Amino acid sequence: MNSFVKNLHSYPILARLGIFFSTLLFIWLPFAIPIYLFLQQKDPNLTTILTMGLLFIIFLFLVKFWGNYVYENQKIFRTYGLVFSKRNLLDLSGGLLISFTITWLLFVVEYLFGWVVFKAPNQLFIPLLLEGLTSALLIALAEELFFRGWLLNELEKDFSEKQSNFINALLFAIAHFLKPLAEMIRGLVTFPALFILGLLLVWSKKNHHNLLGISIGLHGGFVWGYYVLNVGQMLTYTEVVPSWITGINQNPIAGLMGLLFLGTFSLIAKKRKLF
Repeated sequence: MNSFVKNLHSYPILARLGIFFSTLLFIWLPFAIPIYLFLQQKDPNLTTILTMGLLFIIFLFLVKFWGNYVYENQKIFRTYGLVFSKRNLLDLSGGLLISFTITWLLFVVEYLFGWVVFKAPNQLFIPLLLEGLTSALLIALAEELFFRGWLLNELEKDFSEKQSNFINALLFAIAHFLKPLAEMIRGLVTFPALFILGLLLVWSKKNHHNLLGISIGLHGGFVWGYYVLNVGQMLTYTEVVPSWITGINQNPIAGLMGLLFLGTFSLIAKKRKLF
């Protein structure tokens, strides 16, 4: 067993990924299945929180094991860019504010075009902001540690930097795009937007000393901005234009405007090396 684990680093990328995911599912499913069977009908939201939270905790322990015994790296999270430092915290804060602002700016433009109408939130705004921030940071931390941390690091062991960036963004887009076939066809515009977002998050990390703070911040800010508007029910769509322009199922990234905003922002950021 020890020799098998120690030799894993020399296995090709598909074998390493397959072994990692198989181990993750093998540990997680015996806990997740009972939770799903007992709680899904009673409280779907709690079921999702418990199962996904448990998956992330197991992922953290498995990553630590992976670093210690496969790569003999006692500081694997630091290698991935997850470092508690002033620079990382500033990057995270800046990313949050930038992407939160961009999300709201998108809807301000749509408001000026007469495509949406703003309303007062259906709950107290400050608690809504804090609730959204907490949810957004947890989601962004989990996804960025996985995609721009562990997965990107694994890809870079077998591919060039450009290839790794491209594959990472592609896998990120696929993972978020997978739905029933009819939904994927209906929301086809979502895929290029997700791919562009994936590239932006990779570039931002690479241009910030390979630290995860900026990508967590940018990712979290987009989630945060939309969370506040959506959960607070602050928008009404006038339906003057088709939903594929403003966002299918009222998801801004699933619309032409979201794609244009994200694409333009990413090109400017890349050209001027903002991220």
